[in-house]
Amino acid sequence: MIDQTINELESLIRSSKNLTETQRAELQALVNSLKNEVMHLAKTHQEEADSIATFTRLTAGEVLKNTRNPKLLGIALTGIRASVEQFEASHPGLTLTVNNISTYFANLGI
Repeated sequence: MIDQTINELESLIRSSKNLTETQRAELQALVNSLKNEVMHLAKTHQEEADSIATFTRLTAGEVLKNTRNPKLLGIALTGIRASVEQFEASHPGLTLTVNNISTYFANLGI
């Protein structure tokens, strides 16, 4: 499931007309880091890793829309942050990556 969700996320990034090539490359680098981190997490916490990947994909979907709904974007950003909260101490790399993605998405959504 994680692979499929990450593939959908990468497809959204590749096909978005709302990103510059630089933004596309930056997001792809963040997604590559996310993929490594969630695959590592999935070895011990499969459901939580699935949630993190899914919330990231949902957030990207909202951010990359032509017409963004600020309320839905806020909910998506809250969800992505909450999905990783419990792993701050045990998986700091994952937390940092998700926070970087969340910040990047928030900046794109403004």
